[in-house]
Amino acid sequence: MMKRIFLVVLDSCGIGELPDAKSYGDEGSHTLYAASTSKYFSMPNMERLGLFHIDGVKEKIKNKYGMGFDASIARMAEKSKGKDTTTGHWEIAGVISERPFPTYPDGFPEEIIKEFEKRTGRKVLCNKPYSGTQVIADYGREHVNTGALIVYTSADSVFQIAAHEDVVPVPELYRYCEIAREILTGEHGVGRVIARPFVGEYPNYTRTANRHDYSIKPPLTMLDQLKEAGLSVLAVGKIYDIFAGMGITDTVRTHDNAEGIRMLLERMDMDFEGLCFVNLVDFDMVYGHRNDVDGYAKALAYFDSQLPAVLEKLREDDILIITADHGCDPSTPSTDHSREYVPMLAYGPKIRKSNNLGTRQSYADIAATVLEYFEVVSMVAGESFLKDILQ
Repeated sequence: MMKRIFLVVLDSCGIGELPDAKSYGDEGSHTLYAASTSKYFSMPNMERLGLFHIDGVKEKIKNKYGMGFDASIARMAEKSKGKDTTTGHWEIAGVISERPFPTYPDGFPEEIIKEFEKRTGRKVLCNKPYSGTQVIADYGREHVNTGALIVYTSADSVFQIAAHEDVVPVPELYRYCEIAREILTGEHGVGRVIARPFVGEYPNYTRTANRHDYSIKPPLTMLDQLKEAGLSVLAVGKIYDIFAGMGITDTVRTHDNAEGIRMLLERMDMDFEGLCFVNLVDFDMVYGHRNDVDGYAKALAYFDSQLPAVLEKLREDDILIITADHGCDPSTPSTDHSREYVPMLAYGPKIRKSNNLGTRQSYADIAATVLEYFEVVSMVAGESFLKDILQ
């Protein structure tokens, strides 16, 4: 018997505002419903698994397939303070963040910028919250002419560095990010430092797929526990970056959702015991943050079209868990993440069908469930629902 769990995060696919959404400015957010209003929305395979039976979804999106469905499902609440990628993924892995990571609505303090300029030997442009595409439109030409680095942030806890690949080669930009990561600790310990390389000629600059995230190191997670127990922890997409490499035994980066799904399918053909943890980031990065409802819907439809190939590869002792890390409603005026519940769908030969667990109190319940399945005593947050989903 070789147990495997495939944990797939549909980055930002929230399913409705959390009770405290008002304090985050996210009243009324419902990412999945927003996407469902598009003519391009089509998720028949996720619908058969039970997506539209989940609390908070069934009231908003009509289900076409009656009362029965093929998975065990739940709505997951976020216990952590925050609504960003790092906080969401860490909670999925068993870490409750009691304090949100620091954000910088007025830009980073002068002492941080001066230290960064001193250690990189380059001046800084911008230093304020900005759209990632707009910042290169507004500052790209000055950057190309002077070599100064474009530093900006967002509503999230991020220190982002944009540079033209012909001006600052990608490896050099990565080195600057490592310098920033060393500087940004303690009270200024932002969740992520992000390299944002771009190419092109003014005014037609475009960001490239050479983005790289440098996360702050997490406390103990389920990934560490699985690795310490001698199990494999395979990371696909930006999982390695989110966890700063901690607890991961093998990783592959991806450029888009299509490649992420291909890498998932490849790993399903491998013989290993343990976890394969996949992040599909396009929903968030390409569509949610750009308020592109149709694009978000098309991306969900594409994932759904690939789902049968994933389900076919599941072996007798495999479990597929599909979830999300926060919301990013593309229909609201905000281009930022939204404070939302996320879906949980568990499917496999040994998983109960037509099984609705209602609302769970923490994303961390996934971590506890994964650890129990591999018979590892949990040292992280969360309550296992394993007994509730196994036949």
